[in-house]
Amino acid sequence: MTIMDDSAPWTTTPITEDLLRGALELERTEHGVLPHRLPARARAQCADGQLAVVEAQPSGVRLVFRTAATAIELDVLPTKTVYRGAQALPGDAYDLVVDGRLVDRATADGGNVLTIDMATGTRTTDSGPVATVRFTGLAAEPKDVAIWLPYREVTELVALRTDAPVEPVAPHGRRVWLHHGSSISHGSNAESSSTTWPALAAAAGGVELVNLGLGGSALLDPFTARALRDTPADLISVKLGINVVNADLMRLRAFGPAVHGFLDTIREGHPDTPLLVVSPILCPIHEDTPGPGAPVFDDGVVRFRATGDPAERAAGKLTLTVIRDELARITAQRAADDPNLHHLDGRELYGEEDFAELPLPDALHPDAATHQRIAERFTERVFGPGGPFAAP
Repeated sequence: MTIMDDSAPWTTTPITEDLLRGALELERTEHGVLPHRLPARARAQCADGQLAVVEAQPSGVRLVFRTAATAIELDVLPTKTVYRGAQALPGDAYDLVVDGRLVDRATADGGNVLTIDMATGTRTTDSGPVATVRFTGLAAEPKDVAIWLPYREVTELVALRTDAPVEPVAPHGRRVWLHHGSSISHGSNAESSSTTWPALAAAAGGVELVNLGLGGSALLDPFTARALRDTPADLISVKLGINVVNADLMRLRAFGPAVHGFLDTIREGHPDTPLLVVSPILCPIHEDTPGPGAPVFDDGVVRFRATGDPAERAAGKLTLTVIRDELARITAQRAADDPNLHHLDGRELYGEEDFAELPLPDALHPDAATHQRIAERFTERVFGPGGPFAAP
């Protein structure tokens, strides 16, 4: 990419809600605006540092506008997350999508760095400067532009500059799909925000995505259920289970009522909206072994293992097998009075045969190719003919 000619006329456009999709709230900051995927009320009800980071990582959040610009500059202040002793992970790309097609990808140099020691839980932040992301060489004709923000970097938006005026774009009447899940829905090891499995499935299904995938934080929190309840949507899905197991958060006695309460809260705001409950994809380390999960480091490569004892299932400790059975039971029970409630076994998206071909690189998260496969399966089973989200 080339740097813009400084003599060219500039148009600076304020970054406001009508240019952003996929965020539930914008916070005004010293530098600009910070997109959040949980509202302030929810954030105030949980002091967990993990949640604070992941809800501000803008997975699925994108700037959308119409312009004839040939060049675009976006000033940002990213906060990059690195794990001490581990190799760098993907998820730092800004994807430029023009008229629905990915045409360029860039990263932001500079910004803050949050260093997490997974062995001790300690966190340190080093401050850095505002960075500029540039896209040039675009056709000088009106076009719909979307800039998908990195799913792994907290991103303060400072300024948007173009060499032609910008105007907001209406969603063209497309249905809004509101999705909640764990790090796999957040993005895990996908190449970028526009290529996570929810983003790929949304594009294939012709819907507008609001991605509330929260890495490590799909824990049936009541404040998350209220955020889902209060967010306008035409379609809703919740992918539940893996974080409850690898956090060793609750026992079977608590899990069932928590799921009922989570769904009850969503239904308060969306009584008739198609609602899909998705159980976990295959994850061999936790199929029959409870959590907690723990990282293991080997020459900078992180892998995960389950540290629980399978014998503890008798005392109510949760495994993925137990959770899948419970989610199937709960949704079948509720569906008798809720015809718009649906269930999908996550192993239909990624099961034993898939694991043999495309194993989970760190034993917990899928890679980019597996995101593509999960998206294709979800599109076929959920958005396809006869699926719960099929177009009317």
